[in-house]
Amino acid sequence: MRRSIARSIPLVAIAMLIGFAHPALAGPFFFSTGSPDGLVGTLSRPASGGAIQTETADDSILSQPTRINSATFTGLIPSGTPVSSITQVEIEFYHVFPGDSNVGRTSGPPTFSTPQVPTRVNSPGDVEIGAATRDSAAGSLNFIASLINPTFTVANTVANGIHPSPGQFTGGEGPTTGEEVLISVTFTVPVDLPADHDFFRPEALLSSGNFLWLSAPKPPGATDLQSWTRNDNLAPDWLRIGTDITHQGPFNATFSLTGTVPAPSTLLLLAFGITGISAYGVWRRTTLVSQSRIGVMEVERFGAPVVRRDEEGEVTADR
Repeated sequence: MRRSIARSIPLVAIAMLIGFAHPALAGPFFFSTGSPDGLVGTLSRPASGGAIQTETADDSILSQPTRINSATFTGLIPSGTPVSSITQVEIEFYHVFPGDSNVGRTSGPPTFSTPQVPTRVNSPGDVEIGAATRDSAAGSLNFIASLINPTFTVANTVANGIHPSPGQFTGGEGPTTGEEVLISVTFTVPVDLPADHDFFRPEALLSSGNFLWLSAPKPPGATDLQSWTRNDNLAPDWLRIGTDITHQGPFNATFSLTGTVPAPSTLLLLAFGITGISAYGVWRRTTLVSQSRIGVMEVERFGAPVVRRDEEGEVTADR
């Protein structure tokens, strides 16, 4: 009876672990920074033609492993430009520095400055999370661009004025008016991220003109960071848009993430599964030791030689 019960332990554990991956046991996940506040628009576009890549990133916190299925972000395109002029969208995720970064090229604590920027503390990492990149050009995401407001004005912009230290402060490039558009993204290959503090970096390419990612109010919570930007000339470093470039921030950016997380019952099943496997391991070791001792006793009882192994591994035979 003991043996049959013990054999069932790993089977139950495996069944529970399989249940962890079952989609019916997933709970919803949603994160949003809210609506645009009209304070700043920052360039975020891939390299194209003679234009270099310029990136803007803002952060979110995942309290548990999360599968991201879709995202939205809101920006400004030039007045009179049809939304169909948005020809490509790419999404990347970054760990917070020092993740995926060469700390050795910085000054070290407390500022982690480089010859190009005053600090890397709480910036995105040097490089993106490679497995999390999704691009419409590669077919790993689909997007729909919708016109929200034909006339939207931001008080300041950061597009071309991204310079290394000591010339990082420009005050921005002034206000502009354009069309407010919402870009809704569906990942054809979902993005799986562990519990962590990460940066979301969207880019949009237009057939004519630039996409400016709109700022949003600071979400509640002291752990929220600010938005950062860089271009190919500044990479792998980043600058704080509001603190380093305009001296008007810090700023956040307008985006949302939607997906799934393990439901509480799923986590409980996983815990039971892990406990079952551990219990089976303890039982198995105990049983093997007991069987070994019984075997020795039986051999000694009938006067046969007994082979023993001491703590140092030496083998001896008693007669």
